[in-house]
Amino acid sequence: MEVQIAVSKLPKFGVSESGDTVEVIERPRGGISVVLSDGQTSGKGAKTISNLVVRKVISLLAEGVRDGAAARAASDYLYTHRNGKVSATLNICSIDLATKTLVITRNNPAPVILFDNQQTHIFDEESKPVGLYPDTRPVIVEIHLTVGLCAIVFSDGLIHAGSRNGNLLDFVSVIEQYARQPQDPPQVIADNLLLRAVEQDKGRPTDDISIIVIKVVPLQGDQTRRMLVRLPLNCNP
Repeated sequence: MEVQIAVSKLPKFGVSESGDTVEVIERPRGGISVVLSDGQTSGKGAKTISNLVVRKVISLLAEGVRDGAAARAASDYLYTHRNGKVSATLNICSIDLATKTLVITRNNPAPVILFDNQQTHIFDEESKPVGLYPDTRPVIVEIHLTVGLCAIVFSDGLIHAGSRNGNLLDFVSVIEQYARQPQDPPQVIADNLLLRAVEQDKGRPTDDISIIVIKVVPLQGDQTRRMLVRLPLNCNP
């Protein structure tokens, strides 16, 4: 089997830079981690905060620190750096080859949706953002890697889609609609979810939106690892 990971993200309408930050890092003992943080508010200020949180987590993961400890350290760091006046949400999604599991570490009120053999699991245990209180702890879920496993992690922009029009997106139903298609690669699922959220906002997203899709599929081809990044550039003066 193999793991495929896709990310789709878009800034709030009228803001040039998303306040969400997503980074990918290889784990020292094998595997890979994807880290998502959504800084408080939006724009450059939020980007500064989310960058700070993600950089802290990435540096600790690279040193072999466990995901939960890295999340707690990032929260303490932000709390100390900004005197408990600024918050950020944080998700760490790790493919741990030492344990052959998917580890999801959550400091985010937004749930994580997981599909396993056509069953839907919603991980929505109460979870607090990082940075507001000392010793903030994450919520951690660990799932064995099996073909057909699909996890969707997102910032709260997906939940807020449609709020301006008083017609909130039923994001759980929409996620189920797309994620239950076994033939769809994760990038198609992420792009479809993002498109649906933007449509709900009449083409003007009310918040930054970031979506991570992790899918376990049968091995396709050789042992080559690949990563693709698409970065649209605004070249106007």
